Amino acid sequence: MNELYITPEFEVVRNENRCIACRVCERQCANEVHSFDETRGVLRSDEIRCVNCQRCVSLCPTHALKIVKNNCTLRENANWQNATIKEIYKQANTGGVLLSSMGNPKPMPVYWDKILINASQVTNPPIDPLREPMETRVFLGKKPDVLRRGADGKLLTDLEPQLSLSMPVMFSAMSYGSISYNAHASLAAAAEALGILYNTGEGGLHEDFYRYGANTIVQVASGRFGVYEDYLNAGAAIEIKMGQGAKPGIGGHLPGAKIVGDVSRTRMIPEGTDAISPAPHHDIYSIEDLRQLVYSLKEATNCQKPVIVKVAAVHNIAAIASGVARSGADIIAIDGFRGGTGAAPTRIRDHVGIPIELALAAVDQRLRDEGIRNNVSLVVGGSIRSAADVVKAVALGADACYIATAALLALGCHLCRTCQSGKCNWGIATQRADLVKRLNPEIGKERLCNLMTAWRHEIMEIMGGMGINSIETLRGNRLMLRGIGLSEKELSILGIMHAGE
Repeated sequence: MNELYITPEFEVVRNENRCIACRVCERQCANEVHSFDETRGVLRSDEIRCVNCQRCVSLCPTHALKIVKNNCTLRENANWQNATIKEIYKQANTGGVLLSSMGNPKPMPVYWDKILINASQVTNPPIDPLREPMETRVFLGKKPDVLRRGADGKLLTDLEPQLSLSMPVMFSAMSYGSISYNAHASLAAAAEALGILYNTGEGGLHEDFYRYGANTIVQVASGRFGVYEDYLNAGAAIEIKMGQGAKPGIGGHLPGAKIVGDVSRTRMIPEGTDAISPAPHHDIYSIEDLRQLVYSLKEATNCQKPVIVKVAAVHNIAAIASGVARSGADIIAIDGFRGGTGAAPTRIRDHVGIPIELALAAVDQRLRDEGIRNNVSLVVGGSIRSAADVVKAVALGADACYIATAALLALGCHLCRTCQSGKCNWGIATQRADLVKRLNPEIGKERLCNLMTAWRHEIMEIMGGMGINSIETLRGNRLMLRGIGLSEKELSILGIMHAGE
């Protein structure tokens, strides 16, 4: 019935003069869009199945294909837009909750693009990063408020456990199951080569990746999938996932179709069963409960690993972060509402939560006002798209940034937003063996390293232009930022002045 009400979103345009009927498109499409008509000797396209992943376009040897937006639309209505009407048709046909992937695509404000960076000129000259040292290394964890010296006058350096990063960027949580073995292998190997960390997500850690432990953050979510003592001790840090930017206030769901083979064994659940994480941790209903879990995890690892608490950016995030900072957590990770995910209810993805820029500024200022900013490090994520976004985040108060969608794009993701189907044509968000092998982990590692190397150079260039030679000098330095096209209230929350001031 669906097809009677909804026209295909995309149109497959095939140049018959170029097409040689090699059937590469048919073999490469996991959605079975292309099929060969044996009688007429031509290829056909079932466009209702097309998700515009661009796999067939990229691999067509004669460049005979292109995917275009279908311009057949319903009658214009400012209130009832085409997308809204089609969503109603889908729900009327199935009775199901709409699922979406890879973050909020709505034209919501992107504050990064409304924040400008200052540059040094005459009295405070810029620094040439090619000829002068630039420090991009950061350490995450509790810091003392003052320098301390022993009886002999030497500095005391006995700090709480710290995470050392060569640059203020880490690969965010993406579970084994939601993404493929080869995708995880690419992230782990790249993190080791770059001297940063990657996050396992809530699906446990495949035994092949234990060797990357020094560059691994292991996650404990409400479902506790794959969590046991060896897992907790395998990584450099432990993250308690309380919330996620793409779906604040609800749990997780990995369809049973993806719980196969090693995914089932790693998550410690039967094959073919849905992995459903509850909305809350059923042992956490207060800051005191969270504190108990934080210290339980520290005791399980002999207090050798920092504990991160990840929360979604919501309206009262500053007060929440203040409580988390007092729970004993070493690091707070805040995930904004534009964060990606393998699957989220569309209504929650598009309407719940707040932008990471506002959340970060509010949290950093609250912790400073309460005199506890040094008790925790701040890591932020939720659509960090470039080195400029990283610099702006650090200047707003972040110690480091999480990236996920940008990392997947580096691996070949084309944002077709059908991760939940398990038919990722690029071998990333799938467990189908024939699709997984399309992603070469060695090439994936190289591409991730290239991306992060480029970002690191750009960060150094931008800092040099600001007359700053270290990330520590940049952190929370909002004087180096100016807003443009923002209201007085937005500028006040961000803690920056308008351009021209």
